[in-house]
Amino acid sequence: MKKLVVVALGGNALLRGDQKGTIDEQELNAFETSEKLLVLIRQNDYNMVITHGNGPQVGNLLLNNAAGNKLYGLPEMPLDICVAYSQGFIGYVIEQQLRNVLLQQDLDRDILTIITQVLVNKDDPAFNNPTKPIGPYYTKEEADKITKDNGSVFAQDPRGRGWRKVVASPKPLVINNKKSIEKIAREGTIVVAVGGGGIPVFYKEENLLQGIDAVIDKDLASALLAAQINADKLFILTDVPKVCIHYNTPQEKAIDRMTIADAKRYLDEGHFAEGSMAPKIRAAIYFVEHSGKDAIITQTTKLGIDDGGTRVVMI
Repeated sequence: MKKLVVVALGGNALLRGDQKGTIDEQELNAFETSEKLLVLIRQNDYNMVITHGNGPQVGNLLLNNAAGNKLYGLPEMPLDICVAYSQGFIGYVIEQQLRNVLLQQDLDRDILTIITQVLVNKDDPAFNNPTKPIGPYYTKEEADKITKDNGSVFAQDPRGRGWRKVVASPKPLVINNKKSIEKIAREGTIVVAVGGGGIPVFYKEENLLQGIDAVIDKDLASALLAAQINADKLFILTDVPKVCIHYNTPQEKAIDRMTIADAKRYLDEGHFAEGSMAPKIRAAIYFVEHSGKDAIITQTTKLGIDDGGTRVVMI
């Protein structure tokens, strides 16, 4: 039986920091990323689930929201709807460009995007301390007016660019349709799921789901998915070949193999920055602890290489 892997794509898989975000740029990036994934499909013959981030795309959707409301009076869509939009859009781009790569290699695999809802707890403590900035920058006066109108919470940008809405980042609890994701993937279809960490939903009351204004960490959601579908391995892709301690100092050291005890110790010692490597380390720990299998943190160019990346293991 083929092994099942989950590959969590980093934010630069579709849109890089120095780009405007045109569809041509995003399609080219997706094509190049898909070429790197080919080694897992061809060399290792894995069944695969792909997850991805959506930060820049959701930010653009929120800007479109604000502009459409201001200029034409169009109703603004809530954040959970924007995440759903982005899942469909990004899934389409990944599907198309990965299929183009497979066709060029004379490989025949179905590719399917699943718009994925992820259950969170409406009483998660994160909702009492929203910290995740999203959307456009506002003046203090504009932010105060929006807060008065709908209760949104804003925080000042540390670089002085204005005020941005901040939302909670609750822990993901259950991946909806996980049984179907696993079944389809094990049958050989490449599945794109849990885009942007998934659409956050909660039970408003018994047997009544509803979306909620929040952002789920996409690496942690990917780890949860990987554990819940019994994946054999989790790849967390980023922009560095290996995890480093003492990063960007003369004492910088790349780590080839790291136990979860090591990983927790390095986290406690402050080696990994929030919003950068720390969430990936926590996701790797979660997957290893809940599955007993390995997680690998690396960049796309190191996929399929024996000593590529940092392997996070149980002991």
